[in-house]
Amino acid sequence: MNGAPVAAFPGWLAELGRRALAVAYGDEEAARGYAPDTALVNFYDGDAKMGMHQDRDERSGAPVVSLSIGDTCVFRFGNTESRGRPYTDVELASGDLFVFGGPSRFAYHGVPKVLPGTGGPGTGMAGGRLNITLRETGLG
Repeated sequence: MNGAPVAAFPGWLAELGRRALAVAYGDEEAARGYAPDTALVNFYDGDAKMGMHQDRDERSGAPVVSLSIGDTCVFRFGNTESRGRPYTDVELASGDLFVFGGPSRFAYHGVPKVLPGTGGPGTGMAGGRLNITLRETGLG
């Protein structure tokens, strides 16, 4: 908190989000209007976990685009009704993008495990995992 105004959302990061949507949906046109205006950055060390939750802080129902850098994690992607089953565990490695939108936009999700030492030296990280989540806030 330095009192400075929040920096403008980087155009290159918004374009990455649009490209991810175009590939995920197989539709360039559907991705054209995607305009993320915030990025949530989380760092996970080897012992970190994140419980099942929904991303409901935004006023927009636009898709969420999640980028993983560093160690692989187990990403638990669930249903929209509860934190319990059914859910699917997916390993997200460094460089993976995960997109959820449409009926899955408000699915419960979490990180039950990080797999230490799987990130590789090309990340420039000594260990751990960075997750960058792009979102439209709907706040204008």
